[in-house]
Amino acid sequence: MLDLDLSGHRAVVTGASLGIGEATVKMLADHGAAVHFCARKESAIAALAEYSPQHSAGSVSGYSADMGNADSVNGFLEAVSAEGTVDILVNNVGASPSRNFLYMTDEDWTSLHELNLMSAVRCTRHFLPGMRKNKWGRVIMVSSAAARYPNAALIDYAATKSAMVATAKALSKKYAADNVLFNSVLPGLIHTDMWERAATEVAEANNIDKEAVLAGNAKAVPVGRYGRSEEVAAVITFLCSEAASYVNGIAIDVDGGRGVHV
Repeated sequence: MLDLDLSGHRAVVTGASLGIGEATVKMLADHGAAVHFCARKESAIAALAEYSPQHSAGSVSGYSADMGNADSVNGFLEAVSAEGTVDILVNNVGASPSRNFLYMTDEDWTSLHELNLMSAVRCTRHFLPGMRKNKWGRVIMVSSAAARYPNAALIDYAATKSAMVATAKALSKKYAADNVLFNSVLPGLIHTDMWERAATEVAEANNIDKEAVLAGNAKAVPVGRYGRSEEVAAVITFLCSEAASYVNGIAIDVDGGRGVHV
């Protein structure tokens, strides 16, 4: 029997007000985890915190935090830790601004580095000692297909997402003996606000309909459509469970077969 029960585990999901983060919070809680999440928008935090999990042991708690700010991150981590040990961490928060490399400033680079990579570093560093002590932990990096297939318009995004995969790979070698497992998930074309914004930008630049842009993008995926946030959350939930107890240090593409590497 496939064991996906997460009751008795406490989880943290960063950047969870929308999309993959929101879907992950709900699915982990539906499988019994006590889930703590953060976001910046108060209304989104309040809305998700009202979610009623399908599992009687599941719960959802929300916190306000700017994960691109070290002091805000530390405040969030301290608030969660005051309630007990965390043994599941999903480093999901991230942004993907489209911009021209030649016009990007040092601040552009460092601010995205702080948000996408350093937030994951800080959260992992904070919760790892407790996981090691309890001899059980799961750390998931929500990276991107851009980590494998970068393009110039998202160059800093791809750089940070690649670094997340490398970080998880390196840590997977060191802490597996403590039963703390590190894995990365690389979503492809998932129908989130990020891809809606990207399609809008392309449509406006080329004076075409946004739906035509979305449909054209979907044709590049072997399964012929965008993915859903819940489909990514399902992979994350599996990796957090006992069913994935021998899965460590991998980077899983959730892209409908779009990737071409072997």
